[in-house]
Amino acid sequence: MIKIVFLLIVFLLLNQHSAQSIYTQADADICRSKFQLALDNKLAERPINEIIIEIGKSFLGTDYAANSLEKGDEEKLVIHLTGLDCYTFLESALVIARCVKSGKTSFEDYQSELTNVRYRDGILNEYTSRLHYFSDWMYDINKRRIGKDITQEIGGKPYVKKINFMSAHIDSYKQLQANSKFVEQIAEIEKEISSREYFFIPEDDIEKVEDKIQSGDILGITTNIEGLDIAHTGIAIRMNNGRIHFLHAPIVGQKVQITEKPLTDYIKGNKKQTGIMVLRPL
Repeated sequence: MIKIVFLLIVFLLLNQHSAQSIYTQADADICRSKFQLALDNKLAERPINEIIIEIGKSFLGTDYAANSLEKGDEEKLVIHLTGLDCYTFLESALVIARCVKSGKTSFEDYQSELTNVRYRDGILNEYTSRLHYFSDWMYDINKRRIGKDITQEIGGKPYVKKINFMSAHIDSYKQLQANSKFVEQIAEIEKEISSREYFFIPEDDIEKVEDKIQSGDILGITTNIEGLDIAHTGIAIRMNNGRIHFLHAPIVGQKVQITEKPLTDYIKGNKKQTGIMVLRPL
């Protein structure tokens, strides 16, 4: 009887993530292949920023997939590694790197760390527990010492902006359309974000601080779009020319890639992009 109870407990522990997760066998296989890549190349012995770069580069050529996290009516942990958007790309590289560095490399470990990184205080509750705004994500990651917001210390200037894009565009979010409580909660979160002190490196200053940015740093690209904090995200990577480029998942129809132009030129080439925020993984 004791043995049966023990086996039941083990079964429940192993399957607790599955009940709260949405993924395919292909997603699980990709995750395990990244851990095998790390093992084969002894990545755990290297600094976390280097692990992030190696995992990030292993996703080169992966198709862009939009709105991959918006599945179902109830918030669950969506794992979608067969296609990535700009956020899920850097999130995947960071989560896998953290698992590798900690020596916890099962698929269940990946799900636990993904939950920890994606949700406010690492707790999956409802739709609004997900860190929808990237500046809010950076704030939470910085607060919990998963990474450090180094924007101000490398020369950042105050970034003051009223954030209300989601509550002002309810029609773009099916969960907000379906639940007025979520709209109220998101509006309160937006007020909190707007009240915080943030910094950014204006596009004209990026080249001046390139020597202070490391490969593996996570970048949020600020925007002049009304109500929105960050328009695009990715990973800094220093190339053989000595310049910082951008490792990212660009737009629908393209694949994970490294920009041909240095970061500063890439940002200046987009009228809606105004600068960067920089997070250093710990």
